[in-house]
Amino acid sequence: MSDQIIARVSQSLAKEQSLESLVRQLLEMLEMVTDMESTYLTKVDVEARLQHIMFARNSQKMYIPENFTVSWDYSLCKRAIDENCFFSDEVPDRWGDCIAARNLGITTFLSTPIHLPDGSFYGTLCAASSEKRQWSERAEQVLQLFAGLIAQYIQKEALVEQLREANAALIAQSYTDSLTGLPNRRAIFENLTTLFSLARHLNHKIMIAFIDLDNFKLINDRFGHNSGDLFLIQVGERLNTLQQNGEVIGRLGGDEF
Repeated sequence: MSDQIIARVSQSLAKEQSLESLVRQLLEMLEMVTDMESTYLTKVDVEARLQHIMFARNSQKMYIPENFTVSWDYSLCKRAIDENCFFSDEVPDRWGDCIAARNLGITTFLSTPIHLPDGSFYGTLCAASSEKRQWSERAEQVLQLFAGLIAQYIQKEALVEQLREANAALIAQSYTDSLTGLPNRRAIFENLTTLFSLARHLNHKIMIAFIDLDNFKLINDRFGHNSGDLFLIQVGERLNTLQQNGEVIGRLGGDEF
């Protein structure tokens, strides 16, 4: 592998970028190494039996369309995987029954499956040409390397998204009363700060109502804490049904709303 390719890959990985940005750079480099007309990344929905072309680079007369979907069972990539044949410069002869390959005029095809670090099958990284191209060990090495890089990046993006969702859930939990599901004391006072600021800006007034349930302790003493909790939940639900736009209803704690 040339120093130029290694340097460009290193520069790409050093940048904070989206999956699309990274893949497009890798497809451009893959085209240079393989001398193919088109390079592209696909994602396979195994359950739906569909293959989606996510990103493609077309520099010559062959055109592989992005956002194009084909049947996975009749795709060129599945044939390559099933036959363990990831390069062919005789596609019309070897896989003449593949309608997509025939319509696109593919003669030479190079492909590798992409498996994520957890072992799950993601899709394929491919290069194709309407003319005969020779196989090279260098091209195959680069293809395998890029497939591995894409797999790691996809896994990283998935982990980052999981962390974002977990963080959002924790934040929501910290502002929510666990019993009634209403905003808690923290959420109420932070909302009040915002409302006061907005009211000053609009020259409006704010009305604050404080609700204290009389003799709530008697419910707990007579019927038990479970019944008391159920009572608080129902109070919260009824208050919530009365809420209008711009209003904040929450539980301060205990029997106070």
